[in-house]
Amino acid sequence: MKTIRVGSRESRLAVIQSNLVIEAIRAAHPEYHMELVTMKTTGDKILDRTLDKIGGKGLFVKELDAALLDGRVDITVHSSKDLPMEVDPRLPLVAFSKRADPRDVLVLPKGQTELDFSKPIGCSSLRRQLQLRSIYPEARIQPIRGNVLTRLEKLDQGQYCALVLAAAGLSRLGLEHRISRYFSTEELLPAAGQAILAVQARAGEDVSFLSGFSDRDSRDCLTAERAFIRTLDGGCSSPVAAYATLLADTLTLKGMYVTQENNLYFETVTGPREQAEALGSALALEMRRKYQ
Repeated sequence: MKTIRVGSRESRLAVIQSNLVIEAIRAAHPEYHMELVTMKTTGDKILDRTLDKIGGKGLFVKELDAALLDGRVDITVHSSKDLPMEVDPRLPLVAFSKRADPRDVLVLPKGQTELDFSKPIGCSSLRRQLQLRSIYPEARIQPIRGNVLTRLEKLDQGQYCALVLAAAGLSRLGLEHRISRYFSTEELLPAAGQAILAVQARAGEDVSFLSGFSDRDSRDCLTAERAFIRTLDGGCSSPVAAYATLLADTLTLKGMYVTQENNLYFETVTGPREQAEALGSALALEMRRKYQ
């Protein structure tokens, strides 16, 4: 019996997401033995500083990449929005989940129904922080680190008046009941790759067992979104954002560009899905030319 070892961060959400991939493989290939291998990444260990101060999103994948390269695991599962924009060519992204709800949401402390602006909103993402200013101009916003459950615990202890989180993560954790407000993608443009899971493997390996899991629409949307961010050299500390949708074979990409003065600009480009990467790069270059 062939064994496929799946590498994952050890947080509850990461394990749930990895199990979604495992169940999809199992359904298509019941003859395979699936094994989950979890590990704590550097990004999970350092919680007293924001990501831009300690090395960015790569800290969430470093240990998983090493395990993949040395053969301790066969594939790894990631939240696409947590992946660095530059991926090791030895470890290509090989499959993508169907996109879940891409929206950001507001979560209030248990038992609360209104925002208490005497306390800050917990939010580490610069992308979210800048967009929230137009929604809640009176709010103070402070960084918060840790996995979703850790953040909710800090919220319920009274350290914050609210959190802004991804709807998809809360849904996968079975915590949709904690959501107080859904922000439309017009109000808060999502992070590139938000609500899409990505599977990584060693270059040249047979990953045909993932064919039933991989979603073409997600692949093309993610390609455009990541091309936009990569062209602007956007990373963990950058507030740029991108969100693509598909109607038949026509892709629409909306990008957010932020000037040095933190002015926000939004523009949209439309074109054939086969040109996803070129569309993302072209929109980024055009917005940089206009607003830099």
